[in-house]
Amino acid sequence: MDLTDLRPKRTNKAGRKRVGRGHGSGWGKTSGRGQKGQKARYSIPPGLEGGQTPLHKRLPKLRGQSNKAHNIGIFRKRHSTINLDDLQRFEAGTAVTPELVVEVGMVNKLEAKGLKVLGNGELQHALTVRAHAFSESARAKIEAAGGSVEVIDT
Repeated sequence: MDLTDLRPKRTNKAGRKRVGRGHGSGWGKTSGRGQKGQKARYSIPPGLEGGQTPLHKRLPKLRGQSNKAHNIGIFRKRHSTINLDDLQRFEAGTAVTPELVVEVGMVNKLEAKGLKVLGNGELQHALTVRAHAFSESARAKIEAAGGSVEVIDT
């Protein structure tokens, strides 16, 4: 083997179609665009709708941002949430706080309004849960399991 034996790796990728290089190539003269007409000439500008008012002119102007429903509440403050299923991993009698939940990795970071406990799932043992908000079902299930609920002010 020497340098003259080396060849590039064969791939399945087809080569680029070179148009307009004579009739012997099969893509000469009109370069596969047919005869005359708008689509045969250069390019059609993006957004051209052929006489119909283009979409970018039909839409209303946006003047800044708002917190309306159509803007999906960009200024809305959110809770970080966990469910009762998630609290099941802690041992009985543990005081569950937002800091502990972040430390364990159940929540990446606390959102602006703090931690909210939701009532999805069941709690088998008593826990003391401290959070910024609770759903009604979560509060009822924690107290039914013999635990206690403490609301933290934000």
